[in-house]
Amino acid sequence: MPDELWELFQRVVPSAPTRPQGGGRRRVDDRVILAAIIYVATTGCAWRQLPPVFGASWQTVNRRFAEWSQARVWARLYRIMPDELGARGELDWSRCAIDSVSVRAVKGGI
Repeated sequence: MPDELWELFQRVVPSAPTRPQGGGRRRVDDRVILAAIIYVATTGCAWRQLPPVFGASWQTVNRRFAEWSQARVWARLYRIMPDELGARGELDWSRCAIDSVSVRAVKGGI
């Protein structure tokens, strides 16, 4: 994942919730989760098929995706990308298109 994308993402993602002392596992780094989400989105694989190379379970990646979706992170990122990257000539719109074949629609709507 390009550093420029990571810097933009950090500006729109909500801060991680703080947990009370004790118990649980250490939170997987947001950059690792974002890379895994991009992998799923670009390859079209199912969450359960996420390769273990990312170091996060598919459940963790899916849960964080849902949390960020509810927090409207993707909409905010989409809004600032053209301004930030387009002004520098770094935004290649040909790579930003999503083919309808690779995105599954929910039967019956949401």
